[in-house]
Amino acid sequence: MSHNNHLKPEQLRQKTDAALFTFESTEELEPLERIIGQDRAVTAIDFGVEIPSKGYNIYAVGPPGSGRTTAVRRFLNQRAAGRPAPPDWCYVYNFDEPRQPRALQLPSGRANELRRKMEELVERIQDELPRMFEGQSYEERRREFMQEMQERQMEIYQNLENYLNERGFALIRSQAGLAIAPMLNGEVLSAEDYQKLDPEIKKRFEDHRPELQREFDEAMRKARQLDRESKEALERINAEMVGFLLDTLMADIREAFEECPQVLEHLNAVRADIISNLNRLMPRGEGQQQQLPFGLSPQRQQERAFDRYAIGVLAQNESGQPAPVIIEDNPNYHNLLGRIEHRTEMGTMVTDFRQIRPGALHRANGGYLVVEARGLLTNAMAYDALKRALRNNEIKIEEMAQFFGLVATVSLEPEPIPLDVKVVIIGDHRLYQVLYAMDEEFRELFKVKAEFVMDMSRDKNSLQDLAGFVGDLCRRESLIHFAPEAVARLAEESSRAASDQEKLSTHFASMADLVRESSYHANRAGHSLTQASDIQNAVDDKRRRLDYVKQRYLEVIRRGTILVQTEGAIVGQTNALSVAQSADFIFGLPSRISARTFMGRSSVVSVEREVKLSGPIHGKGNMILSSYLAGRFAQQRPLTMSASLTFEQNYSGVEGDSASSTELYSILSSLADVPIKQSFAVTGSVSQSGQVQAIGGVNAKIEGFFDLCRERGLTGDQGVLIPQSNVRNLMLRSDVVEAVEQGQFHICAVSTIEEGIELLTGMPAGEEDEEGNYPEGTLYALVKKKLDTYAERMKRVSQPQRNDNQGSEQESEPEEKSDDEDDLPDPDIPVSS
Repeated sequence: MSHNNHLKPEQLRQKTDAALFTFESTEELEPLERIIGQDRAVTAIDFGVEIPSKGYNIYAVGPPGSGRTTAVRRFLNQRAAGRPAPPDWCYVYNFDEPRQPRALQLPSGRANELRRKMEELVERIQDELPRMFEGQSYEERRREFMQEMQERQMEIYQNLENYLNERGFALIRSQAGLAIAPMLNGEVLSAEDYQKLDPEIKKRFEDHRPELQREFDEAMRKARQLDRESKEALERINAEMVGFLLDTLMADIREAFEECPQVLEHLNAVRADIISNLNRLMPRGEGQQQQLPFGLSPQRQQERAFDRYAIGVLAQNESGQPAPVIIEDNPNYHNLLGRIEHRTEMGTMVTDFRQIRPGALHRANGGYLVVEARGLLTNAMAYDALKRALRNNEIKIEEMAQFFGLVATVSLEPEPIPLDVKVVIIGDHRLYQVLYAMDEEFRELFKVKAEFVMDMSRDKNSLQDLAGFVGDLCRRESLIHFAPEAVARLAEESSRAASDQEKLSTHFASMADLVRESSYHANRAGHSLTQASDIQNAVDDKRRRLDYVKQRYLEVIRRGTILVQTEGAIVGQTNALSVAQSADFIFGLPSRISARTFMGRSSVVSVEREVKLSGPIHGKGNMILSSYLAGRFAQQRPLTMSASLTFEQNYSGVEGDSASSTELYSILSSLADVPIKQSFAVTGSVSQSGQVQAIGGVNAKIEGFFDLCRERGLTGDQGVLIPQSNVRNLMLRSDVVEAVEQGQFHICAVSTIEEGIELLTGMPAGEEDEEGNYPEGTLYALVKKKLDTYAERMKRVSQPQRNDNQGSEQESEPEEKSDDEDDLPDPDIPVSS
C-alpha cells in the first residue's frame, strides 16, 4: 500500500501549552469588560440599539446555552449606563370621564413624591375642612349673611301682610306654610264662620281673591328667589373660603411641580372638584348615617369620597439611575402590557385607577426589553399585543376578557402611554425563519438580526478571554480559581465541545458547568487552585453519571446478543459507526453492515429503505452507491448486478449518510469475494466519484468502537477509518490517544474509497487502463471479473427467450427485421438469482 493513512498521536487532540498564560491564578486577571466570541452579534446589537429609526428592534439568534441572554443583558446594561432614567408615569382620576383615567408624565424619581404629597394634602383637607366651617370667622360671616337674608325675607312677608290687612285679609303662618284668610272686625274667620256670613259679605271677599292670589304668588316668588340667591351666595362664600384653604394647602405642591403642566392642571381639577362636592366630602351627621349602604361604615364612606384625589403610580425610576433593562421571563399578555385588578366591596367587583398595574413595557419604557421567543409565541395574544404596541408607539392596557366580550361589567379604559423602547427577542434559527417567512409585521418591526455563533477561533486572544471568563465566574460564585494548567485543560475540553481543533466553543453554559464541577473536585482534593486533574475528574465523573445507556449497549454486544466482531475477516461485512444521544450525552455505537450481491438489474437495494426504517438522507446515500458502481464499472457494458444492504439487528431506524462508504466497502468486498478486516470500523459518506466526505460525531464514533475493543482486549490491529476532512475535528479522549501512541489502536484517514478498501482488505484497489481493465491482483480487477461473469450469464439466460419471442413475431408478421434493432437482452424479462 502506498498510502500513509495512519494518523499520529499529535493529530488526534489539540494540546494547549500552559506557558501561554502568564498568570499563576485566574484571580489575578482583570474582569472582562466585553462579550467574548460574539463580535458579529455585538455589532448587530450595537447597530439596533443606536439607530433611532422605527422598526429596528432586534432578534438575537442562537442555540440555547450559547450565552445569548447573558451577552444581551451585559451589552444592554453597558449601553443603558450612558442613557438617563426615563420619566415616571402615573394614573389619576379623570373628573370629566371617570372610566378613562388620565396619564401623568413626571420627571424620573418624582412619582412617589407626588403620591406622598397628595396623600398628605388629603389628610390635611380632611382635618382642616371641618375645622374651617366650625371656626369663629366663618360662623360670624355666615351669621351676618343669614341675618341679612332673613331681614329681607321678613320684609317681603311684612309687605304682603300689610297689603292683605288693608283689604280685610290676614296672612296665616302654619307648619304647612303660608295661607290667606279673611278677617271680620279684626278677627280671622274660620271656615265654619265664613260659611255663615251674609252672601253679600262673602261676595265682597270673593271679589278680592284673584287680586290677592296674584300678590301672594308674587311675594312667594320673591321669597324663593331670595332663598336661591342666599343659597348661591352662601356657596360662593364657602367656595371662597375653601378655595383659599386649598390654595394654601396646595402651595407647596404647586411650587415643587411648577415645571410639570400636567400636575398643575390636575391640581386645578382637584380644587374645582372639592369645591363642587363639599356636601359629599363633609362628615355626615348622626341623622344621615342610616342612609349609608349596608356594610359600609361612615369612616369608609368618608375615605371613599377622597379616593379620587389619590395618585396611582404606574412606573417609577430613580433619578440618576441608568435606563432600565428588563428581562421578562414569562411574557404573557398581562405581564407585557399590564392589567386592571379588581376588589370586592359588598359582594360586587369594583376597580378604579389605583388598581392599574404596570407591565414589562411600562417598566422598560425609555430603555430595553428582552423576551424569549418561545415564551412570547406560546402565550395567547402576547405576540400580537407586543407588535401592536411597537407599531402604534403606545401602551394601551385592555382587559383580555373584555376584549373577547366575555365580561359584561364596566371596566376602565386608561389613557395610552407613549412608548419608547428597544425590544430584543431571543430565539433559535427555526423560529426566526418561520416568523420572517410568515409574518410581514415581524419583518417590519424586527429588522436587526443578531447571530450568536457556537464557536470562535482558537488563538492566543481567545485563550486569554477564556481565562478571563473563568476568573469572572470564580469571583461571582466564590469558586476555587484555576491554575494555568487547568485553563489549558479547559481549553481542550472547549475545543472538544466545538469538535474542532482550531475552534473554541462559545457554549458558555456547559463550560461554566465544567468550571463549577472542577472547583468541586478541587475542593474535595484540598487544592488551593483548580488543577488539570480536577477537570479530568469532573469530565470522567460526568461521563459515569450519563453513560448508562452506552454501557448497557456494550454489555449486550459483549454477551453476544448483538453481533459485532472485532477480529478476523469476513466477505461483504463491515463494522459501521453511528451516534446516539441520551439526554445531553452523545456516544458512538458500533454496528454491522452486510451486503449480498447477485445477478440482476435492480442495482442497490437497502432493506431499511424498503421497509421504511430509514430517512431520506440515508436513501440518498444508497442511490449514490449505485451511481458510483455504474460510473466505475459500467462504462463498457450495462451493470448487471443487484445488491442487498442492511444494518444487522437494527430495529429502530436509520438516518444519515455517514455509513454510505461502509456500505460501499461491503458491496465491493462481496463482488470481489475478498474479506474485510473486522478489526476496523468505518464511517464516512461518499460522493458519486468515490470521494470520502466528512461526517458528524467523529469523536464519539471513534471512542464508541475503542471502548468495545478495549473491553474485548486491544490487539494492536484494531482501529477506525475516518474521512481525511474530519481530521481537524479530532479531539479524542486521552486514553484513546495513549492507546494510539502505544500502537494498540489505529486511526486512519482516507480521502477516497480506493484508499479505504486497500486498508480494509490489504489488497490494492487498482487503476483502470484505457481499455477499462484493471491490473491483475487488484481488488477492482476481481470486481470487474465478477460483473463480466454476471453479464455473460444474464445474456445466456435472456437470449433463448428473446429468440422465441422473435420467432413468434416472424410467424405472425413475416416482415424483415430492421437493421437498427440490436441483440441486447430485454430489460423487462425477470431474472432469478
